[in-house]
Amino acid sequence: MTDVRQVSCHPLYRRALWFFVGLGAAGAGVAGVRSVYWGPDPWLGVGLLFALVGIAALHAVTARVSADAYGLCSRTLLRRRIAPWSDVADLRVRLKHGHQGQEIRRVGLVLRDGRKWVLPLPQSRSSADADFDAQLDALRALHRRYGAPESGHVPVVTDRTAGRGWAGALSLCVLLLACAGVAGAFVPDAASDLRAWKSATPCSAETPATKRGECLTVLPAVIARTEANRPKQSSWVYFAGNRPVERVAVSREDAQAFRPGDRVELTAWRGKVRKIAGERHVWREHMPAAGDLAAVAAAFVLAAGYPGARVLLRLRGRRLPDDEVLPSALPFAVPLVGTALWLLPLCYLHPTTPLDSVAIRWAAAGSLVTLGLLAWAWRATRIRTPEEAEEAEEAGATGGSAEGEEVFLAARFLEDTDYNPYGFGTHIVLGGGGPLAVTPHPGPGRFAAKRIPVERLTVKDVRRARGGDGDTIPTTWHIADLDDAGNPVRLAAAPADLNRIIRALGSAKSTAKTPAKATNREP
Repeated sequence: MTDVRQVSCHPLYRRALWFFVGLGAAGAGVAGVRSVYWGPDPWLGVGLLFALVGIAALHAVTARVSADAYGLCSRTLLRRRIAPWSDVADLRVRLKHGHQGQEIRRVGLVLRDGRKWVLPLPQSRSSADADFDAQLDALRALHRRYGAPESGHVPVVTDRTAGRGWAGALSLCVLLLACAGVAGAFVPDAASDLRAWKSATPCSAETPATKRGECLTVLPAVIARTEANRPKQSSWVYFAGNRPVERVAVSREDAQAFRPGDRVELTAWRGKVRKIAGERHVWREHMPAAGDLAAVAAAFVLAAGYPGARVLLRLRGRRLPDDEVLPSALPFAVPLVGTALWLLPLCYLHPTTPLDSVAIRWAAAGSLVTLGLLAWAWRATRIRTPEEAEEAEEAGATGGSAEGEEVFLAARFLEDTDYNPYGFGTHIVLGGGGPLAVTPHPGPGRFAAKRIPVERLTVKDVRRARGGDGDTIPTTWHIADLDDAGNPVRLAAAPADLNRIIRALGSAKSTAKTPAKATNREP
């Protein structure tokens, strides 16, 4: 692709897109005519829907991306942008996972001033799209020829890498905290209403009309009929003569418990029926307790902790390359769950008395547990470079010799090779007097093991995982870039296990060369 002079990207299925554009125009016309002559009706909504589809199709069919010796030009329906190659720092792939395992790939542009674009074309919905790969290679060839790329590989930015956006996680965190604030704002009123309801007394004849809302008014009534609807719908109890009220909303079980003709007493408080008492059944309106609302508010705060942890990890890895994989935020779920075990009962039992001596001791003990779990999660999600992992292994106690019993280490070759056909290997076995081999199981035994040709392998680099390495490996694993007789091969494993495998590869390679030298010296 080094002789590429010009690249032009056009949308696929242009005829189908133009058909939808015409359909949208027809829908807009129908909607306009019917709104003028017949007024609003269901066909107006259908016409507007077709119009929206036509606008989306028009945006897609008019997208163009072209590149030549000067630079790159991106054009859409409403915008046109040009970037000279001297201003382009890098070209990368933006990868998102769609429905049913689809991999949606688009080309991203990074300018030297830090701005980032996502080009409308080319696009791909498969990891094996040869046209997308060819167009991307052509764009990168032009960039290498007329510009100065900052990376020698194709950076792939996914949802797991440092270049992912964090606005969505931050927005979700703020939304959950806002919900917690709304729920917490009702706690004092709920506690006050519940205390007033429990302390309310029946109204007397001397009670003035302005005060009758704060006392209990008991009224006789006769049930005319009941209406028991589905569980998710309100059920009703109707009263004869619509006196004192026409109906009261109850649960399905309560509606089934009352019978037509039952004489009941209705208890009203603050202008609303709160209780229906009969001979066979008594219904009471549920009044939200302050503890319930406080527990809900605390649950929203804890739920906001996970997207907050994602934002924290993104800020923690802000100096990493955009295509390097960030640690998972799942370890922070442990302190969140641990905090929920003591915070939710505390909020439920002490919603309005947080300064009570029991509540203070409870919160202090729970906070210490939470701090300990947070420290563990912070350490578990630290970003370790290969150099730091090697230094930590050298400083600590080393494991037993690989020449003793067999050791199975979780590791994975990311390419299909003759010793890893179809990516079947999940572990590498070393020691036990046998050669290094790939196995599809964690042992014991070398069943289905395939020998690794160590004499062909050369370690080129050890690095952290990138977005282009796939989503099948854990975020804490490192990658060793190997040369297999001229073919690039990647080996993924945990940092300590990877260092051990690399040492075993070097030892086995030197051992394999020694007999050959001894044979050459013989007469």
